[in-house]
Amino acid sequence: MLVNMKDILADAQKNHYAVGLFNTIDTDMLEAVIAAAEELRSPVIIGTAEVLLPYGELKLIAPSLIAAAKRATVPVVVHYDHGLTFERCMEALQLGFSSIMFDGSAGDAEENLKNTAQMVKIAHAMGATIEGEIGHVGQADCCDNDVTDMYTTPEEALAFVEATGVDALAVAIGTAHGAYKTKPRLDIERLEAIRAKVDTPLVLHGGSGLSDDDFRNTIKSGIAKMNIFTDLCIAGANAVKDNNGDYLTTRNIKVEAIKKAVMEKMMLFGSNGRY
Repeated sequence: MLVNMKDILADAQKNHYAVGLFNTIDTDMLEAVIAAAEELRSPVIIGTAEVLLPYGELKLIAPSLIAAAKRATVPVVVHYDHGLTFERCMEALQLGFSSIMFDGSAGDAEENLKNTAQMVKIAHAMGATIEGEIGHVGQADCCDNDVTDMYTTPEEALAFVEATGVDALAVAIGTAHGAYKTKPRLDIERLEAIRAKVDTPLVLHGGSGLSDDDFRNTIKSGIAKMNIFTDLCIAGANAVKDNNGDYLTTRNIKVEAIKKAVMEKMMLFGSNGRY
């Protein structure tokens, strides 16, 4: 069933588990994620991100994502992640995405607030939910992830939520996008302080590569949505690396490996058995 983030994140926040966003840039990944959610009776968020469009164009993948969500017997959000431009966010909404993220976190803070508030009005008018980001989640191969003055503060988070009306808020507490080269240092105390100030469901980006304890601690401290993509790519690539079978056999091996990786994350997040 196709739903938006309000339909699933409130329960996750109330009952201290997290729902995974698994970016699905092709139908192989899509099949794996939906099969995992069905088998574990877990709510799930699928979608793609603006930076991933060169690997799966929005107009091409959107119909499959939305059709799969509608057919599913568990709640499925179709989410456009890290929307960087007004035009692409609007395209996702017009294609039927039930949720979008407008990400202006890398630019001017006032512009981010103003532009996010504008996108909130549009998304809500179209029946979709919206995620924003305050602070800056960097790249795992870049030195900026150790710069704590780019992290979200509780005061910034509260002001941003009140001014924009976002349905979910991505916070920067030490994670990064991509594959980590060194162990990330998460600021759990900062996360707890943000949670104490803000009732809006909180989101952790850069989840691939975190330890099981990192996931447990961040969920316990208030995260309701986890973003995963790199781990799925690694699982799929490793599964086919030494396989010498034909194309179709190799494809199914990849799908099964990604499904297994998704199921492991769902059970770790505690979303299994919720539906």
